[in-house]
Amino acid sequence: MRQFLSLRDHEQVTALAAQGLQLRQQPRAFAQLGAGLTMGLLFFNPSLRTRLSTQKAAQLLGMDCLPLDFGGQAWGIERAKGVVMDGDKAEHLIEAAGVLGRYCDVIGLRAFPSLSDREADYAESLLREFAAAAGVPVVNLESATRHPLQALADLMTIQQYRAPKPPKVVLTWAPHPKRLPQAVPNSFAEWMLAAGYELTIAQPPGYELAAERTAGARIEYDQDRALAGADFVYAKNWSAYGDYGHCPAVAEDWQLTATKMARTQGGKFMHCLPVRRNVVVSDAVLDGPQSLVLEQAENRVYAAQAVLKNIVEQLKSTSS
Repeated sequence: MRQFLSLRDHEQVTALAAQGLQLRQQPRAFAQLGAGLTMGLLFFNPSLRTRLSTQKAAQLLGMDCLPLDFGGQAWGIERAKGVVMDGDKAEHLIEAAGVLGRYCDVIGLRAFPSLSDREADYAESLLREFAAAAGVPVVNLESATRHPLQALADLMTIQQYRAPKPPKVVLTWAPHPKRLPQAVPNSFAEWMLAAGYELTIAQPPGYELAAERTAGARIEYDQDRALAGADFVYAKNWSAYGDYGHCPAVAEDWQLTATKMARTQGGKFMHCLPVRRNVVVSDAVLDGPQSLVLEQAENRVYAAQAVLKNIVEQLKSTSS
């Protein structure tokens, strides 16, 4: 694996998830693999699980880590090309990425979308331009339209808890007081479909995701009907893709409750966290025995470790 920006960088998703679960059993089995290498962790936006899990994953492989928050620990970054930099931005992305590429062997980057310009967000220009300027492998720690490390941890969790038969997986829209990006549901849909799972996406009208990210999924506008017989239920809010970044009014109650989960086939509850209690999901579900949210969070470490292990092995094979 040369980099990890999206599903396209490792299409054998079930094999990669299996590697992550193996590392969960023996997390220190490759403790010297990354010795002498440095990973930079760069954040344009807040993070808890992504920051700590990726840092721990790198350390489990023997790598050093350099975390940096662009929101308060670095010069303001200009992203536009051909701009006259006479404003409040002191450094251009091209130089910043180039310098960090000299300091680090692998870089993880997190940057959210504008939610105002769909074409620009879905072009993933920041992520791709940074990767090109850095000249070293880049790991997507959540970009404008994808969160592949989260999706890998989600797939690992389903593999960990699924019965022998192929599971029925439901991704359901949930309410939220803020407008949120489509990165997590986009990646969850892509990875579930790539794994060959039966995926139903439940959503109110107006909240359809990008068709190329959900091709092969069953789209359902009745949440109760979608939940019937489900083995895994993933609740997540997202804003509209069509009327980009907006949140059309929803009359029905889409909060996931114990009554709704009773329609499933003993279904397990999943969420990427952080989660708004009693808005997205009720306490009874979140604190109940069907909740896998902490298992998902733990698997974030081993998902990142599996990705970094593949990248470091590639680095070593090309340098030898």
